[in-house]
Amino acid sequence: MVKSTSNMSDIYCRFQFQTFLKDSEISQVYVKGARIWIPDSEKVWVGAELLENYTGQKSVKIQIEDNGQERNFEIKDKNRLPHLRNPEILIGENDLTSLSYLNEPEVLYNLRVRFLERNCIYTYCGIVLVAINPYQQLPIYGNELIQMYSGQDMGTMDPHIFAVAEEAFKLMSRFDKNQSIIVSGESGAGKTVSAKYAMRYFAMVGGSQTETQVEQKVLASNPIMEAIGNAKTTRNDNSSRFGKYIEISFNKKNEIIGAHMRTYLLEKSRVVFQASEERNYHIFYQLCASRDLPEYKKFCLLSPDDFFYTSHGQAPEIDGVDDAEDLISAREALTMLGISEKNQMMIFQIQSAVLHFGNVKLREADGESSEIKKDDKHLTIMCKLLGIEESQMRMWLCHKKIVTVGEVLTKPLTLTQASFAQDALAKHIYAQTFDWIVEKVNRALHSTTKSTKFIGVLDIYGFETFEINSFEQFCINYANEKLQQIFNMHVFKLEQEEYVREAIEWSFIDFYDNQPCIDLIESKLGILDLLDEECKMPKGSDENWCQKLYDKHLGKAKHFEKPRMSRSAFIINHFADRVEYQADGFLEKNRDTVLEEHLNILRASEFELVAELFEEKVDPNEKKSRAGSATTHAMRQGPKGGGRSNKKTVGSQQVQKATVGDQFRDSLHKLMQTLNATTPHYIRCIKPNDEKEAFVFEPNRAVEQLRACGVLETIRISAAGYPSRWTYPEFFQRYRVLARSKDINRSNTKKTCENVLTKVIQDPEKYRFGKTKIFFRAGQVAYLEKLRSDKLKACGIMIQKHVKGWLARRRYQRITKSIMLLQKYGRGLLARRHAKFLRETFAATRIQKRWRGHTARVRYLKIRGAAVVIQSAIRGHFGRLLFKKELHEHRAITIQKLVRSWLARKRYKKVMRGIVLLQSHFRRRRAKRELKKLKIEAKSVEHIKNVNKGLENKIIQLQQKLDAKNKEALGMKEQDVYIRQLKGDMEKLRTSNEEGKKSSNKVSELVQQIKDLQEELSRERKEKEVLVTERDKTRKEHTQVLSKLAEEKCKLKEELDEANLKLQQQETETGDVMKKKLEEANKLLQAEFESERSHHQRLVKEHARLQQRLENLQSEFQVLTSPQGHKRTPSDISAISLESYTSSVSPDDIKYDEEGPEEKDQGYGTKKKKKAPAPPVPTATAIEKEMKDVDIGLVLKLQNKVKELERQRTELEEKVESYEEETPRGSRDSAVIPNSAFDALKMQELQNENDKLKREVNKLMKSISENVNFEKGGSNSPAGKEFMESKEIEDQVKVFTDQFTAMADELDRRREECLQLRAMLAEKSITTHAIAKESYGGMDDIVNEDNELALAYRTQKELNRLLENQLQKTEKDMKKKEDKLKREIKELKQENEAAQKTISQYNSITRNLQLGPEAKIEATMQHEITRLTSENLDLREKADKQSDQIRKMKKMLKVYTKKLKDGDVAEIEAELEREDKQKKSDDSVATVKHLDRTYMGMLEYQKEDEAQLIKCLIMDLKPKVAQGLLPGLPAYVLFMCVRHTDYINDDEKVRTLLTNTINGIKKCVKKHNKDLERVILWLANTCRLLHTLKQYSGEKSFQSENTSRQNEHCLRNFDLSEYRQVFSDLAVWIYQTMIKHMEEALQPMVVAAVLEHEAIAGLTASKPAGMRGRSSSTATDENVRELSLDSLMKVLNKYSQNLSQHAVDPELIKQVFRQLYYYIGSNALNNLLLRKDMCNWSKGMQIRYNLSHLEQWLRDNKLNESGAQSTLETITQASQLLQARKSDADVDSICEMCSKLTTPQIVKILNLYTPVDEFEERVPISFIRKIQERLKTTRNDDDNTLLIDIKYSFPVTFPFNPSSLTLDTVEIPESLHLEFLTRV
Repeated sequence: MVKSTSNMSDIYCRFQFQTFLKDSEISQVYVKGARIWIPDSEKVWVGAELLENYTGQKSVKIQIEDNGQERNFEIKDKNRLPHLRNPEILIGENDLTSLSYLNEPEVLYNLRVRFLERNCIYTYCGIVLVAINPYQQLPIYGNELIQMYSGQDMGTMDPHIFAVAEEAFKLMSRFDKNQSIIVSGESGAGKTVSAKYAMRYFAMVGGSQTETQVEQKVLASNPIMEAIGNAKTTRNDNSSRFGKYIEISFNKKNEIIGAHMRTYLLEKSRVVFQASEERNYHIFYQLCASRDLPEYKKFCLLSPDDFFYTSHGQAPEIDGVDDAEDLISAREALTMLGISEKNQMMIFQIQSAVLHFGNVKLREADGESSEIKKDDKHLTIMCKLLGIEESQMRMWLCHKKIVTVGEVLTKPLTLTQASFAQDALAKHIYAQTFDWIVEKVNRALHSTTKSTKFIGVLDIYGFETFEINSFEQFCINYANEKLQQIFNMHVFKLEQEEYVREAIEWSFIDFYDNQPCIDLIESKLGILDLLDEECKMPKGSDENWCQKLYDKHLGKAKHFEKPRMSRSAFIINHFADRVEYQADGFLEKNRDTVLEEHLNILRASEFELVAELFEEKVDPNEKKSRAGSATTHAMRQGPKGGGRSNKKTVGSQQVQKATVGDQFRDSLHKLMQTLNATTPHYIRCIKPNDEKEAFVFEPNRAVEQLRACGVLETIRISAAGYPSRWTYPEFFQRYRVLARSKDINRSNTKKTCENVLTKVIQDPEKYRFGKTKIFFRAGQVAYLEKLRSDKLKACGIMIQKHVKGWLARRRYQRITKSIMLLQKYGRGLLARRHAKFLRETFAATRIQKRWRGHTARVRYLKIRGAAVVIQSAIRGHFGRLLFKKELHEHRAITIQKLVRSWLARKRYKKVMRGIVLLQSHFRRRRAKRELKKLKIEAKSVEHIKNVNKGLENKIIQLQQKLDAKNKEALGMKEQDVYIRQLKGDMEKLRTSNEEGKKSSNKVSELVQQIKDLQEELSRERKEKEVLVTERDKTRKEHTQVLSKLAEEKCKLKEELDEANLKLQQQETETGDVMKKKLEEANKLLQAEFESERSHHQRLVKEHARLQQRLENLQSEFQVLTSPQGHKRTPSDISAISLESYTSSVSPDDIKYDEEGPEEKDQGYGTKKKKKAPAPPVPTATAIEKEMKDVDIGLVLKLQNKVKELERQRTELEEKVESYEEETPRGSRDSAVIPNSAFDALKMQELQNENDKLKREVNKLMKSISENVNFEKGGSNSPAGKEFMESKEIEDQVKVFTDQFTAMADELDRRREECLQLRAMLAEKSITTHAIAKESYGGMDDIVNEDNELALAYRTQKELNRLLENQLQKTEKDMKKKEDKLKREIKELKQENEAAQKTISQYNSITRNLQLGPEAKIEATMQHEITRLTSENLDLREKADKQSDQIRKMKKMLKVYTKKLKDGDVAEIEAELEREDKQKKSDDSVATVKHLDRTYMGMLEYQKEDEAQLIKCLIMDLKPKVAQGLLPGLPAYVLFMCVRHTDYINDDEKVRTLLTNTINGIKKCVKKHNKDLERVILWLANTCRLLHTLKQYSGEKSFQSENTSRQNEHCLRNFDLSEYRQVFSDLAVWIYQTMIKHMEEALQPMVVAAVLEHEAIAGLTASKPAGMRGRSSSTATDENVRELSLDSLMKVLNKYSQNLSQHAVDPELIKQVFRQLYYYIGSNALNNLLLRKDMCNWSKGMQIRYNLSHLEQWLRDNKLNESGAQSTLETITQASQLLQARKSDADVDSICEMCSKLTTPQIVKILNLYTPVDEFEERVPISFIRKIQERLKTTRNDDDNTLLIDIKYSFPVTFPFNPSSLTLDTVEIPESLHLEFLTRV
């Protein structure tokens, strides 16, 4: 940016915020040692320190802090003293307005410290969020951070864009008021990214639970708009080149339901030109990068360097950006927004055409004309891609039409004009495509439901100043002037509201008003008005417009100036800077003209989308000219029948197209209205440097943007009033050291503060007392801090004096006492040493004597032993040598023998191998000779065949040529006939065109008929409602008579309750289904109708497009065939010769030029033709020639389109008639209900029964088919042969199959009848409510007033029982017959096995007969052995079975004898009868495993009571009732019922019981998911049922702790391992539901209990500076007291008590609290990392104390071994880090101490560390760098996460916990209402 220095002084004066002080105050503040700011040319401001007191002298001696230089600083004005610096304790504040001294250097310094030293890119400045672009990806935008900011107040967390978004969302949801977030800044400052993150936040917190997921579509619009609207500039790699305002709509539930986007001022000039190191729009480079993909081959794309429109900047690539991947993302987003694949490819095709259009090269022709090469391939490709005529585009790129009164002229364009027209058309095509995509995006984001409120996000360009400023910069700065005005008014309004709310007396605050600058631009006869007026002039120019500006505003408007050395430029003094604009190009850019001929060509495109982009629409920006103003420029007019006018007349007024400036002013006015109607939130983006380097801060660039974006204006307005604000409790807590004891009144804090302030600050104008706060002028808080620190220093000195004296006395006493002790102990030590010496001397002599004798004995014995060992070793050695010698001789003889034999064998084998090789060689040579002879013979035959084939091919080719000539002759004849037919079709086409116009009117008549019918239908409905109300009255009178019979109804209500419950269940289940089906049917009809309508509209559009193309062809044909107008040669340039036909000449008078095209005049410089004679009357041949020139293909297309239009119209009429004649809605409803009810029942009933029966029948038929083949000629087993040979058995089989099919048909028929009856009952239940709803006003009692439903229910129940009995009887018969057949099959299998054994024996015997005598004996013996062993094995198996049966019988006998002793004879008889029945009903095909059986500890129930069991035991069981029962009683009851089903071996019954149990538990937990006790109850019972299923499963791994009695209760028949897994999954789901509920309850308590709770008395951790309170961010004291550490401990105690009362497994309880403590620790740490006020030594002490309470709670509840305490290590280490010393010597200890914290977390805490008092020191940046380097060397992990994932959950396990309770001791209390269960 280039800044002008002449006006910088005025801007500097406006941003001076120094408070004017009195002389007495100046002498107190500007003293030696005071820290000040002085201006600097490079760093803008530098810090300095006063070396002497200021007493009014003209210069003062100072020292620069950076380099220590001393110099004199001149003070020219006493009222403009240098700015004072804030204390170090205030540096790094989150909010700039909370600084004590509010001035520009302090703002700049505070931002620099936060950005560079703490890497904080966000800072508050009052209501503005200042965002500095770091040019680096930061991990501060994750979903976990969104969750942390969601629901939080704005002042409690660190500044962040999510905080601003949450504030807007909260105000919208609470007060139902629309909000706006205004994001502004320079290009490259990060506006687009900030707006993207704001929308992402709204998508996360306002995400709906529906299937549409509108929030995903809102986010999907970002990559689309970035692709088509963003480009690389010198300042930004992804710069938005347009402004946009996105309104995100919400419903009453605060869920996103849609969005709408408005765009402003797209930079169209970038399409045709880019500056150096810049790029065109991203979409062009993305297409070029994907050019090798198959779907983009047809676009003929090249490299970006090969296209003219993308090669200007010479920077086609961006570092770190993959254009091909970005295109894939954009296409996915387009698909998500509903744009079809076809339209996507069409858009890319149009963009590719723009690229090729830029490569079309124009060249200068003769004279002042231009032309295009005939072989220009890019023009051909462009026309092909756009679907337009190449000849038309070639002509009208170099010519244009001039329309005068009555005639049309064609004028060639110069090269400059043609090039300008080419670029204008390219820009227009891209702009229309951009608008089309925006419209489609808005349609996709549009919501059908009504929007109640919205949040708008404005991403608009910031203030811009360049070396050359043109029309775009003028519009951008104009928009920023309007936004700055709203911003100033809003800031002033907030200040005013705060003062009024606190009842503060205040004077008017003067602020900069930029209304005069806005009036200069937009008022009447302002800059824009004069620009529009000049655009209307025929010969308007930029110089004339600039001269009008000088005449009108120079010297009259203070914001307007004229440059000294220019007549085509002007200067405007904006609020941010003084900008010079160059007037060149203003008029053309404001007009934005495109030739009408080019648009007509594009409208006639064969592609529907291209024609749609450029079709004429009603322009909302068209405006009527003012009364009395006339347009003087000539308007263009097309030729007769084909031209279009750019100007329309309405009555007596003229309507003209609005200019770009006018459109921008109107859209800006609408935007201002929208913003004024909402609550604005401001985000100002700052660009720290121009080189885009990460974390580099340039003060000059930053201060320019701070002045331009309004941040300093906010500071100035705040500083003009009372910027520092403290609540009374905060002020008293901070500054009570300044008060005396007599001034303190603890019952009245406000009075105490007044007493203190009146004595400390003498001037009452420096502060004001509000209702809840104290307001201070700028600098007063710093003054109070100085007084406080002085008082604390004085107190410290006094304390030090007394402490040092006490320490000196104590030290002297300690020294004297220690000397006496040393003397006493020293003398005793010397005496003890002498006595010890004497004892040691005597002992040493005795030890020496004994030792010497011992060593002599040891030496003698050692020598003797060594001699004996040596002798034995030598003798053994000689013996071994002799043995080895003899052994070697024996081995040598053996080796010689073997080697000699091996050599002889080897020699023999070698001789034999040579003989074989000679033989094979001889045979091979003879075979080769034979092969050679055969090959010679074969070659001679092949030659003859090839010669014959060549002759045949020549004959065939000649025959084919003859046939082709005949076909060509026939084709010529057919073509002549076809041409004659086309002439007749031309006449038919004209007539059909007229008929098509007439038929289009019929559709509107049909639509009107539909509306009339709908009105009649509504009238009939109203009449029906009147009749219903009358009938209701009569019903009420009748109910009064029937009130006497109410007593009888009460008796029947008990029976009807069950029926009503079932009816309600069916109604709820089927009601939703029916509604969905009806809605789908209506939607289908409506969609079909809409599709027909849209198809008709498309046909109308196609007809209009073809009509437009026909007009273009006619005009081109007219131009080509008429004499050339406006002929001019180089010799007569000054002469004007216009030759053309007027519009009054009829078409018959037109003469068709029969000369060749090479002789015609196509422009300047060609031969001059003589005037042609009068045209003769056209003959038939002339007409025929004319028809030849007509495009026959176009005529045929028009004819086909008209025919298709007629056919579609007739179909549409038929559809409308059928839609009117359809039955009413009620009849359709009644037709759908019975089918759906019947199908639902049929699927539910038959799915289980049919599967079981089919499985058994298939197994039976399979076993028969394995043995018997019923087909003729089939091979059967021996038993099968006997079965087939027996005719009697064959007849039995046929009879059986016939009976089986008959019984199956009868069974299906009976089941069908039963299902139909059930469906009728379901239909009755559904239609009853429907009838009552339609006819009786929704009163169901009137329908059943005579108890007809009860009677129908009884009869239906009896009928169902009868049918079920019949069904059971048929099933029993079927089972008997199946048993009989199974027995027969079993016998056949045995016979088959015996036959196979005999056959094998026979085969073995026959094989043995063929062997020798010894082999026969051996084989027979082996055969006998195998036979005997097989028989022995069979007998052994039978014996084992018998022994098992005997053992079982003995066990049963013992049980029976025991029962006989107890007297249970009746029970034994009943059991024996059941066993007999069980044996009769047993199947041979088992589906479950059979285990040992026992008979005690079971509950018997009927299958129809299963629903009642689930209802009483699961749904109706309340936690309070369950607490008084046996723990886990529901689980025991359910398992005892399972044991009974196992006892009777009913697998269907156990399956339905367990399935209904699982569904019942799920339904209960879902219904009462907010009732924590009920969730815990069913978690405990589900785990107990899971453990019981394991304990009694019969598996040895679960029986280790069982008693013998419990082992007897194990399951006998069923293996329920799969159901155990299902129950385990169910327990995990209930556990997760419980944890989620607990975490939601703990979430608001964590921060208040762990971080904010201050339990240590006298240890304050209050904020050191007065933070400006926000309206929504301050919490009341009551809420703080409610959410304290005690409340958290109470909740944990409650959870522990509930878990223990319901007997949850102890291991599971440990896992629960481990998860809860992890949530508490992670949530507390995440909040600590985002809150600067929590990072100090005192707060670390408080946090550690609070955590110790949580750890003590774990120990008290014996949960310290659960691992919960380890989950608090992160927050514990964070608190220790706050308390630790932070010097260079402590680097290693801190790194070791913070082992659980990641590097970003440690650095973040150190950056946020803020001392409470001046006596503490900040953490130096060098220390943080050392910590980072140390952590890099010691840690190898790549964990760079900042926030902990609070949603992480530990894997839950359910360790096996068996019960010592036996099932036979379980008793069922009466409170459960389970009387229908009987103990067995």
